[in-house]
Amino acid sequence: KVDLVESGGGSVQVGGSLVLSCTASGFTFDDYEMGWYRQIPGNECELVSSITSTLSTSYADYVKGRFTISQDNAKKSAILHMTSLQLEDTAVYHCAADRILPRSAGRYCDAHPFGYWGQGTQVTVSS
Repeated sequence: KVDLVESGGGSVQVGGSLVLSCTASGFTFDDYEMGWYRQIPGNECELVSSITSTLSTSYADYVKGRFTISQDNAKKSAILHMTSLQLEDTAVYHCAADRILPRSAGRYCDAHPFGYWGQGTQVTVSS
């Protein structure tokens, strides 16, 4: 059974930090790109950051310099370190895995349009 289990969401004040973790099971971790998408109400589901099995990383422009993605192959986990959080970072963050992750996942992350998806974790940034 394929599973992506997310943890680490929560509430933080502007300028604060959070760490999101996604642990995978049920598929060959090394064959997949891992990533984090986010869903802001009214916006499309968009790729925030991703990491390949060769540790090549990508970041959306609005998180560059603030978020860092890493991977723990032994634990089959993808970790997103988020710093200098802003109000506009408030969203539901979803872990996803596929051979190649597209920049946009369409209208709703919850539609799970490709690959494998976690259940989503809420990140709320307040002033």
